Amino acid sequence: MDKTWNNKAWFMVLPVLVLVAFSALIPLMTVVNYSVQDTFGRNEFFWAGTEWYEEILHSDRFWDSMGRNLLFSAIILAIEIPLGIFIALNMPKKGWGVSVCLVLMALPLLIPWNVVGTIWQVFGRIDIGLLGYVLSSLGIDYNYVNDPFDAWVTVIIMDVWHWTSLVVLLCYAGLVSIPDAYYQAAKIDGASRWAIFRYIQLPKMNRVLLIAVLLRFMDSFMIYTEPFVVTGGGPGNTTTFLSIDLVKLAIGEFNLGEAAAMSLVYFLIILLLSWVFYTVMTSADAER
Repeated sequence: MDKTWNNKAWFMVLPVLVLVAFSALIPLMTVVNYSVQDTFGRNEFFWAGTEWYEEILHSDRFWDSMGRNLLFSAIILAIEIPLGIFIALNMPKKGWGVSVCLVLMALPLLIPWNVVGTIWQVFGRIDIGLLGYVLSSLGIDYNYVNDPFDAWVTVIIMDVWHWTSLVVLLCYAGLVSIPDAYYQAAKIDGASRWAIFRYIQLPKMNRVLLIAVLLRFMDSFMIYTEPFVVTGGGPGNTTTFLSIDLVKLAIGEFNLGEAAAMSLVYFLIILLLSWVFYTVMTSADAER
């Protein structure tokens, strides 16, 4: 018997496809078009081929920004993932404390990125900022405007404060889904705290940890607003990540062709590294 196809469902999907086309595909095609052309203004474009891609891939400026991005993402993942797991493990599972903890964890996530940058820009100032004033009072020479190390520490702590809550909430969701029977069986067997975490809690958090790692990697690798508001990419180029360098190239220097090529290379790098993270973590999960 021939199978009957109902094509009415496509009418439900059509608005989404149209929205995606206007919000993603059309801008992407425009960027691809700019990346193979050059312009001298007045909306006049000239064919450049792969010239911009070759220039980007041989640019020390690009690779320096890439190195800063990779270092920043590695530090963020090394801090936020273990810290998020630790906080989630110590959050209450029952009673009124659950609601209080969840609200407190969600509060940083509700603050817009530019507001977070402004908060920490003021917070870290040595003249009016609480953090800067306290550190200066303790005799610590802290100045994120002039010192590269202080600028990095400030941006890292700011990101940890803002986004660790996301990891906590994801891990907590995995923990509360574990039946009490698992803990009762572990108690009967005399399992240690580490054994309970290793063989019961961690396997139940594998899926949410995969989501947490992917989200935090992509967000940290694409970070722009917070460091731009706090340090402006400085001092010098110390905190100039790829996103900040890209905006400077496109808007500051009005080099649309090179900026378009950089944005596509940037996108492909994020896509590739996210795929590597996903493949490695899912393969490790399958082996277990």
